[in-house]
Amino acid sequence: MTFSRPSMRHFRAAGLVLATVLFGTSALNAEQVGEVGVDWIGNDIVVDAVADPEVAGVTCHVAYFERGVLDRLKKGNWFEDPSNASIACRQTGPLVIGDIDLDEDGEEIFRESRSLVWKKLVVNRIYDKANDTLIYLVHSRQVQDGSAKMAISTVPLYGQQVEWSEGAPN
Repeated sequence: MTFSRPSMRHFRAAGLVLATVLFGTSALNAEQVGEVGVDWIGNDIVVDAVADPEVAGVTCHVAYFERGVLDRLKKGNWFEDPSNASIACRQTGPLVIGDIDLDEDGEEIFRESRSLVWKKLVVNRIYDKANDTLIYLVHSRQVQDGSAKMAISTVPLYGQQVEWSEGAPN
């Protein structure tokens, strides 16, 4: 009998279903496109492709750390993953911008639980009107002890053929 390195894929799928039912997460607009094992105890770096639901033609790739079963048992914190994440967003097709929030706090386009209740991995989109650029910010939202770990990526609209379905902002 042979044993393979423990994978969190099944636990993650079950957790995603449970989180979606219990907490209304929007992780369903993400598709896992990569998973790299980083050690022998099952810890992985997962890469998801996240499509912006209101901006056709933009895809963000979000990478984050996912603890393996052995690491969870060893550290005693079964229900939580680290807050670390990275993001890269690019134009991947014709740009069609729907009804996006133009306020400086932008809007959340993706959310996934990183613990049973308290922590979420979040991607926000902000429109920088002065520079005609979409900014994507990935960060961890926590009820207490908020995390300062974040990363940003930009998609410049200047010089691009952009269709605004609600009309370009003035």
